[in-house]
Amino acid sequence: MGPLQSAAAPAAETKPAMVYVWDPLVRLLHWSLVIAFFTAYVTEDETLALHVWAGYVAGGVILLRIPWGFFGPKHARFTDFVRGPRAALRYLVDLVALRARRHIGHSPAGGAMVLMLMVGILATVWSGLELYAAEEGKGPLAIAPPAVAVALADDDDRRRENEGRGRNDDNDGNDRGGGDFWEDVHETLAHLTFLLVLSHLGGVVLASFAHRENLVRSMITGWKRTDQKTADRVSLSRVSAGHDRPRPPRREGR
Repeated sequence: MGPLQSAAAPAAETKPAMVYVWDPLVRLLHWSLVIAFFTAYVTEDETLALHVWAGYVAGGVILLRIPWGFFGPKHARFTDFVRGPRAALRYLVDLVALRARRHIGHSPAGGAMVLMLMVGILATVWSGLELYAAEEGKGPLAIAPPAVAVALADDDDRRRENEGRGRNDDNDGNDRGGGDFWEDVHETLAHLTFLLVLSHLGGVVLASFAHRENLVRSMITGWKRTDQKTADRVSLSRVSAGHDRPRPPRREGR
């Protein structure tokens, strides 16, 4: 081995320091939501039970994520990544230009996407529950008809009569009214949320390229690369609490 090679060897052996960012619950909820949303999106009437239960899981994940955003570890909290629209837009412009500042947790645009996805999924699940109750007479919302369903019941009747379909008296007991309305709302919200998901995936790919890191892998392992300045700022209190635990530099074998 030449002198130049031996001098360069120590620098090549040491890899960047790592920091623990995503706690187990955040990662579990994230991947559970991925599976539940796509399962619900690709299933319909033919597999209604699977569709309904996937919707329950998606809604449950969001309901669990909300309190965790207030009481969870640092990077799970809304205060760590929720920023104003100007900050999110500025980050997007810089990201497209490949000059965006790297964030250990969610970026401003990533935080905005988290909030939009949470609202979109909750609205989609709610409209699905309304539709399930209106057409099947099942689900938690089948106990009592909402005011909007009562107001729309006559409209559904007239629409069916105009289309020559009429109403089946045997099914009246299980139809709270407003089924057509909630079907349109549910499908529209599902498609809009799916567009948000595609935008999110595009942002992950672009940010991974711009910052030269695998964001998907970090959401699996919980660890992200950090520079030495960031590693030095990790406080002893967070280390003792188990948050942002710094991982020592890894060394390759001989």
